[in-house]
Amino acid sequence: MPRPRDPVAVAPPRENPEKMRLRAERRLKFTAACFVFGFAVVGLKMGAISASEAREPRTGGLAGAGIVSARADITDREGRVLATNVTATALYAQPHLMVDPVAAAEGLARIFPDMKVDTWTRRFTSGSKFYWLKGNISPEQQQAVHDLGEPGLLFGQREMRVYPNGPLASHVLGGARYGAQDVRAAEIKGVAGVEAVFNDYLSDPAREGAPLRLSVDLSVQTAVERVLASGMGLMNAKGAAAILMDAKTGEIVSLASLPDFDPNDRPAPATEGDPGDSPLFNRAVQGVYELGSTFKIFAAAQSLELGLTNAGTMIDTQGPMRQGRHRIRDFHDYGPRLSVTDVIVKSSNVGTARMALDIGAARQKAFLESLGFFAPTPVELTEAPGARPIVPTRWPEISTMTISYGHGLSASPLHLATAYASLLNGGTRVTPTLLARDDAVEPGARVVSPRVSAEARHMLRQVVTRGTASLMEVEGYQVGGKTGTADKPSPTGGYYDDKTITTFAGIFPAQDPEYVIVVSLDEPSIFAAGEERRTAGWTAVPVASEIVRRVAPLLGLRPDFDPRADSFGAYLTQAAASR
Repeated sequence: MPRPRDPVAVAPPRENPEKMRLRAERRLKFTAACFVFGFAVVGLKMGAISASEAREPRTGGLAGAGIVSARADITDREGRVLATNVTATALYAQPHLMVDPVAAAEGLARIFPDMKVDTWTRRFTSGSKFYWLKGNISPEQQQAVHDLGEPGLLFGQREMRVYPNGPLASHVLGGARYGAQDVRAAEIKGVAGVEAVFNDYLSDPAREGAPLRLSVDLSVQTAVERVLASGMGLMNAKGAAAILMDAKTGEIVSLASLPDFDPNDRPAPATEGDPGDSPLFNRAVQGVYELGSTFKIFAAAQSLELGLTNAGTMIDTQGPMRQGRHRIRDFHDYGPRLSVTDVIVKSSNVGTARMALDIGAARQKAFLESLGFFAPTPVELTEAPGARPIVPTRWPEISTMTISYGHGLSASPLHLATAYASLLNGGTRVTPTLLARDDAVEPGARVVSPRVSAEARHMLRQVVTRGTASLMEVEGYQVGGKTGTADKPSPTGGYYDDKTITTFAGIFPAQDPEYVIVVSLDEPSIFAAGEERRTAGWTAVPVASEIVRRVAPLLGLRPDFDPRADSFGAYLTQAAASR
């Protein structure tokens, strides 16, 4: 039987060389296209980077994202900066990155004496991964920390609020603090004063950084604070306040309260003792005091307005005046009768009380309410809403009498300045404000007629020329005003025998007031003319006089040496012309 033949191995058919060439060509083209595309992307990115604004590289992912740190400047009425932002450096620690936590704590204690070695050694070795160390450090401190060579101590750039004038106008500005914050951004929030009231306004991106312009004048504020501080020391007072207000618009040109503070390093609120002794306490706005005889002009003006008297009407001033168990006396014996003008000039409690009784409680309350003495002042400060005047819950005849000469009703110096402006600017109500006004201000509600306003100004001018405020005379600037001395109430009831609040409230120039000034001293005492003096004529008046002497030229007021300007006829002519 024949053997089968072995199968012959058949070679696979050979691929067409042309196809192989085409496939290789396609692969090369694809590879080249990838390279071209990659280089094009890189080139476009480099072009975009070169065309963009140069920036420092960011680290930390989304650190600080969503935190609005921009805040507009605050300026005075002339555009001079009162508050602004600057770039600052924050210091923080990441202990897990530290090489030697103990050496880091020791080094920080050398640079920052308030940082305790034991405390921070314990924290750096506790296992925590992050600690804030300092919100703002100086360039010198930053270099010193850098020289420690510790990789776990890191820096972040952020904005901080700066007050370049230090304590100047501190109670107006208030101060700011950090809100939400991260290593590369921090929100700045106002804590008091205009910084808090206008917090949203200052942080609004839609305003594009436009500054907040105040009515305060930096030069005038500086002069007022310097004189007030000197006067407070000279009179041995524990506190002082001063307000300078535009009599027609209500714009506050200067507001000062002493003691003050530096808003760059705002102190913590007092936790014990009298809050009124804290430097954070704004005596001009929050200080609610009995303001003494400065109130007497209100009773006289209302009596004139109601037609009950005129400037020459004789008033019974025979004392003491009895009302139940109460006795009302004058500081001196002024005789049995005084004219209405002389009741103000000589500051007769008895004469003022008799006019108030004729006015009556209901009309007296309504008039004082029209001057703003029954509500907090609407000025743009966080402290203002809480400074509500203290008025009697009942209003018997004795309250009518004592309130007419400034006892039994307590209000702030700002209330007093607003009332004087409203009464003496021609008789129209003003609203106090810390915002500069460029447009004309519409006159407020009328509180007295122009004639009565002029007669009241004339009375206050005579208080300076021949009355209790004779030390207020400033050559070239006719000032009118009224002194007020009130015994200071004791926390245990009654009044201190040797502690007073002294006040001067006035206007200048007296014939056509442009500005109202109020100066108040807390517990002043000075030895003069052979005895210890605590009354306003010896304490508040000299301080107010020096303030007017310093600021009148700064306010652009030309001195007037015309003796005819004091004539009462000029006052009445002006009043008649304005009706």
